[in-house]
Amino acid sequence: MGSERRLRLFIYARILVSFLFLSATFILEFKNITAETERYQTGVIRLMAFSFVFSIISLVLLKKLRFTQLLTNIQVVWDVLFVTVLILFTGGILSPYSFLYLLSIMIAGMLLGRRQALYTASLCGILYGTILDFQYFGYLSFIGLSQEDAHQFGDLRLFYTIAFNLIAFGLTAFVTGLLAERARLSEEALQRSSIDYNELAQLNSAIVTHSESGLLTTTVTGRIRVFNPYAEAIVGLSQIDAYDKLIETVFPQLSGCINADNDATELEFEYCRGDGTVIILGYRVASFADSNGTLAGYIVSFRDVTNFRRLEAALKKADRLAALGELSARMAHEIRNPLAALCGSVQLLSSAKDLPECDSRLLAIVTREAERLELLMSEFLMYARPTSPQAERIALFDVIRDEFIFLGNDPRFAKVTLQNLVPASVEVTVDPNQFHQVIINLLQNASDALIDDGWIKIECSESPEATIITVTDNGSGIASESAQNLFEPFWTTKPTGSGLGLAISYRIIEAHGGSLSVESPSSGGCRFVITLPRR
Repeated sequence: MGSERRLRLFIYARILVSFLFLSATFILEFKNITAETERYQTGVIRLMAFSFVFSIISLVLLKKLRFTQLLTNIQVVWDVLFVTVLILFTGGILSPYSFLYLLSIMIAGMLLGRRQALYTASLCGILYGTILDFQYFGYLSFIGLSQEDAHQFGDLRLFYTIAFNLIAFGLTAFVTGLLAERARLSEEALQRSSIDYNELAQLNSAIVTHSESGLLTTTVTGRIRVFNPYAEAIVGLSQIDAYDKLIETVFPQLSGCINADNDATELEFEYCRGDGTVIILGYRVASFADSNGTLAGYIVSFRDVTNFRRLEAALKKADRLAALGELSARMAHEIRNPLAALCGSVQLLSSAKDLPECDSRLLAIVTREAERLELLMSEFLMYARPTSPQAERIALFDVIRDEFIFLGNDPRFAKVTLQNLVPASVEVTVDPNQFHQVIINLLQNASDALIDDGWIKIECSESPEATIITVTDNGSGIASESAQNLFEPFWTTKPTGSGLGLAISYRIIEAHGGSLSVESPSSGGCRFVITLPRR
């Protein structure tokens, strides 16, 4: 590209010189012009005119063909021939324009390199020496070059003139070629450097665009500049909309944090999205400087860590429940043995004859409470040491329909509307008895939360990895504090109940490789979510 610009510059210069010469020839009036001078002047004018036309044609070809080696060679050859003809028209050995050969050699060196410059110097030397020799021996008298002018120089001066010009041509070619080579190497190095910067800029843009975390940059005053697609998806603002906004207007929680010295420190904050969903964003702030080392702004990288925190909480809860379950199993075993002895003793006392009525009534209470305690221990052991599920493929719609029929005679569901919205095609791989217990526990828990008349609906959706079953009611809902402890044993908000139903359901679903969680829909009420892996 540099050679093309230089060639175009040389052509423009030639056009300008030719135009100025022709303009001066027609504008100025020459006096005392002899016939011979007029003939030389006419030849030079024609040569300049031809040079002007040739340059225009070359410029047009250069724009259409771009830079080519052939077009450049033609320009160099033309320059040499132009100077040669100009010397012939202006007196040969007496011509003052022999120095123009140096310009032709320089042009060849700048456009084509050192070797071509030496070739051009050799050609110029041959042509110039030939003109002087032919004029000296009278071979050019027919074009008006006098042999006497050459003889007046003398043999020795003529030889020195040719020799000095040859040396000048060679030195010019060598120096010009050397400078041209260095210029070419510098241009290539600059071009490689420019390409590297372009690639770096493209790579940087690709990294920012396809990053799986939010990335934004701000000025020193906190005005947003870069806002990548991940950040756009989280916030709901495009790069154009976010540009030049204060970061506090987008993330109010970051107010005052940008200027803080918290590089390499990971922090978190809760962010409410446009749809009302609250997520947890982990972020890090780092400062960056310009080329002079002056603080230029800040880089804020952030990522949605909501699922990580939920998973972390679930793992902690699972560890806590596992430890509690192991301890509870041992306690239940120890309680069960004396309870059995107590029940046996009470039964023996109850079988005695002539037992007073008040004693009989007291023994009946003891027996009833012992049976209740036995049932509680059985449920407790079921939670602490659940049996391995005997899974089989069942149609989910049919199972839910049977559960609704089973609960039809339960007074707690007399005024409750039960909705089975599960698609008929959905099948799950579960232990039927254990899954029956989970659904019953969730439905009874939902009915207890209903105020007056209400509804409970069961829905289902599928993904390539899991089947998601939801049990939703329009009851009083559940507080976030209660949701954290809802699946722990013996924790309940009801005046009656053991607090083991949901804990047992949690352990059963966990044994199936799934998960059980609770959430509060925006419309109110409560929703239990069962996630089962697809098999």
